[in-house]
Amino acid sequence: MSFSEIKKILLRLLSQYVKKHLKKIILSLVLSLIVAGSTGAIAWLLDPAIKKIFVEQDQTMMLLIPIAIALSFSIKGASLYAARSILINVSNNVVKTMQTQLASCILKSDINTIESKHSGKYIAHFFYDVGQVSQLVGSGILNLMKDSFTLVVLVGLMFYQNWNLALFAIIMMPLAAIVAKSLGKRINKAVSESTKIEGGLTSYLSEVIKGSRMIKIYQQENFEFNRSEKKIDERANIQIKIGKILIRATPIMEVLTGIMIAGFIYYSGFMIANGTMEINNFFSFLTAMMLAYQPIRSLATINMLFNQGAVGANRVFNILDAEPSIKEVSTDQNLKVTKGNVLFEKVSFSYPNTQEEAIKNINISVDGGATAALVGHSGAGKSTIINLLPRFYDPKDGKILIDGQNIRSITLSSLRKNISMVSQDIILFDDTVHANIAYANMNASEKEIKEACDFAAATEFIDKLPKKFDTIIGENGIRLSGGQKQRISIARAVLKNSPIILLDEATSSLDAESEEKVQNAVMNLTKNKTTLVIAHRLSTIIRADKIIVMNQGTITDVGTHKELLENSMIYKNLYSKQLSA
Repeated sequence: MSFSEIKKILLRLLSQYVKKHLKKIILSLVLSLIVAGSTGAIAWLLDPAIKKIFVEQDQTMMLLIPIAIALSFSIKGASLYAARSILINVSNNVVKTMQTQLASCILKSDINTIESKHSGKYIAHFFYDVGQVSQLVGSGILNLMKDSFTLVVLVGLMFYQNWNLALFAIIMMPLAAIVAKSLGKRINKAVSESTKIEGGLTSYLSEVIKGSRMIKIYQQENFEFNRSEKKIDERANIQIKIGKILIRATPIMEVLTGIMIAGFIYYSGFMIANGTMEINNFFSFLTAMMLAYQPIRSLATINMLFNQGAVGANRVFNILDAEPSIKEVSTDQNLKVTKGNVLFEKVSFSYPNTQEEAIKNINISVDGGATAALVGHSGAGKSTIINLLPRFYDPKDGKILIDGQNIRSITLSSLRKNISMVSQDIILFDDTVHANIAYANMNASEKEIKEACDFAAATEFIDKLPKKFDTIIGENGIRLSGGQKQRISIARAVLKNSPIILLDEATSSLDAESEEKVQNAVMNLTKNKTTLVIAHRLSTIIRADKIIVMNQGTITDVGTHKELLENSMIYKNLYSKQLSA
């Protein structure tokens, strides 16, 4: 990033996140001034200490000056602690705000935006990038204030003691600035590379954990270990590179400081010999100069901290600024479902980053309370139609109507409130059975939840679980069988009690014993409700009011099971193959 880009990001960070904590920042600024004043006082007190105690042997000063030095150190320590505590509070509040915004952004993003990036990358933004911002706010701002004020006070003291020596001493400052600028460019590039590696490693670990069974069954532990070792090596190498860049200023500053002190001692020796400088002034000046070394070194590397923070903030802002393609319309018009009629009118759709249309000029009408089944080979466009109705995606052309209302002209919340979905890709949370079912309706009574489970043929196996409804089912229901997970998913849809039901192979994971029970549950779920169902097992949709046959994104035939067996070659072939199987 260029200097102007970094400046722009830092100004945004300041105005949107740090500015609201301005009172605390000002208080830490005042405390930084006290730290600077205390540091200057420590250096200045060596002048009277040497003169009054060691030369003149003043008994009163022999007591007062040590007390003053001890008090200065105490004030410095207490002020520095207070300033750091305040900025720790500020930095964590900034982190909380950014993480809250990221969480909100992810939850509100459309499906395409979320699926365009690996989940591990989002996790890296959430922790690693925001952590860089935390370092900037917590350490960068404090060091900038504290070290700048301390340097000004100490340089002022040096000029007060001897302006000739002070001019010689400050030669190091522009040299330090040149070092900082050079290292800043390198750290910027390294941090950008590090962020990508962190995101890649997080993504990889996520996949390894989720795919552990597949790894073991195909005996690829060694292959995955080598992959993990390579990625961990990449991370270690980039962190070593960043660490070396960060400490590269130290030897350079040590050399510059050594040259400066050597020259200072040589020049001071002449001045003391000529009587133009007293020994007490020499020690006070030397102390001020040595104390000034630390803030100079810190300020020489602080721009690297700001660069790291700016890179992290920029990646977070890219997520926050992304415009979702599925937007809530600026209307308060809610969907009013009377009959539940669904109409697809000349609908076409292409997935992002693809030229080929997934569906082409589709016309579908489903009467309220009726069941329409979508059948066809894989890739025919069945799932696309299911995903368009709740506006997971928007069609490229055409429109979708529910009871004559264009779904793009009503609120998203009212649209999705009236649709339930049961998919073959079951999503369950690492929580109790009760919590997973109640997710559809947080206000549902225990009786309603129990009835939903009865409808979905789930009560039988739930009663056999260790803690029944309070059993924790693990990540995505890993402690349950495929059929049990599907029945919980169906119970959840029953509980929502929506007038429109979308079923995507709802019985795909069930064994023969459970299938009949769940088929009855599905019939109960869809009774008197508008239903769109995708079914690979054609035996499950024989009773559908309408069966829509699809091929390569187009509708080839529409009719009942009997009609299609007589008139549709595609349907007849599909059905014959399944019968023979």
